[in-house]
Amino acid sequence: MNKKELYLELEHMQGQGITIFLEGEKSSPETVSDLLCVQEDFSYMRDYIYEKGVLTELHFDKVKNK
Repeated sequence: MNKKELYLELEHMQGQGITIFLEGEKSSPETVSDLLCVQEDFSYMRDYIYEKGVLTELHFDKVKNK
């Protein structure tokens, strides 16, 4: 996925009321897409948080590449 596609996806999710976190801190679509598209030493895992069956949060947590 390229940076623009990721940004648009995250912006849409945020517009639906989903809170985005990066490494445990509330973040923005711009910050997340910028960081994820330039990182080479690390990958980021998505963690979808649901409350009563509704997606409420999306977390990105660093995973070291081997």
